[in-house]
Amino acid sequence: MEATKVDVICINQMELAARWRISHRTLERWRWTGEGPKFLKVGGRVVYRLTDIEEYEEMMIRSSTSGVRDAHQFSA
Repeated sequence: MEATKVDVICINQMELAARWRISHRTLERWRWTGEGPKFLKVGGRVVYRLTDIEEYEEMMIRSSTSGVRDAHQFSA
C-alpha cells in the first residue's frame, strides 16, 4: 500500500495575525477561550490550516451589523 501525498497549507499565528491585521496575542486569547479558527498543535507549535482559516472567514461574513448571522451560519 502506497502512502498518499496530501498537500495541506498551514500558516503560523504570526502569519495569520498579519493576514488579519490583528495582534498575535488576540489569536492566543482566542485559542484559550475557544474562539477563532480551528488550529493544530504540532510538536509544541501552533499552526492553522488554510482551509480552516477560509472556513472561519466565510462564517464571519455579515450583511449587517445587527449581529444576527445570515445564510452563512455555521454549526460546529
